[in-house]
Amino acid sequence: MFLPLHDGVPLRHMKTPVVARSLIAACTLVHLLFVFGPIGPDEMVGGLGLIPAVLFGFETLPEGYPFVPIWMTLGTNIFLHGSWFHLIGNMLFLWVFGDNVEDAMGHLRFLTFFLICGVLASLTHALASFYVAGASLPGTFILPTPQRPLIGASGGVSGIVAAYVILYPRVRIWALFLGGIPLRLPAYWAIGFWFAVQFVSAFFGADEGVGWFAHLGGFIAGAILIPIMRHRYDPVLARAAAQELQTPR
Repeated sequence: MFLPLHDGVPLRHMKTPVVARSLIAACTLVHLLFVFGPIGPDEMVGGLGLIPAVLFGFETLPEGYPFVPIWMTLGTNIFLHGSWFHLIGNMLFLWVFGDNVEDAMGHLRFLTFFLICGVLASLTHALASFYVAGASLPGTFILPTPQRPLIGASGGVSGIVAAYVILYPRVRIWALFLGGIPLRLPAYWAIGFWFAVQFVSAFFGADEGVGWFAHLGGFIAGAILIPIMRHRYDPVLARAAAQELQTPR
């Protein structure tokens, strides 16, 4: 659908996006443990994934699960991924967009921003599944089932995507669209297309195994938080970056 490749926006306030790269390293390490570690994938998901029915007390897991207090699974699930493709896709978004958002916030604020967006994304997913558990909806709507675990960093990443498009709406980014078509489009077009896909997929019956509502919740959280949490953003520099990247070379 949409896979970002490169934006070329230079960092202006830091040399290295330490937190963005550390998050990529942490998610990769956890996935290696997920695949090759002594605890099997099912046990990892049961121990650290978010299961809405368990979170809200409808169901319980066997003794010893989850590995952390139930409320903490709103955050621990962020670092688990179901496959290498799932991991690489999320980390590519974090690599392309995370450095400039971290540059606008600073290290600590960026880490806090990512975690808040991830937790609120998880909560949005859980509430959506909680609603469908007790509601009768039209047949075209397919909301997440409360027994299905949620894992993945895409909620936090969606918050970063929202922050990026607010900070740099006119910067042109290279991305793959619709199964592999390379295009260079302004961020507001590319990310607007991505958001439209998430919205339609969430409400009108796409793959039930994808946390579409987590994506929406993370994006909305990021859009709300970025005006509050940014402290190194200069709109003049943002326009200059966009103009510089649009200049033929």
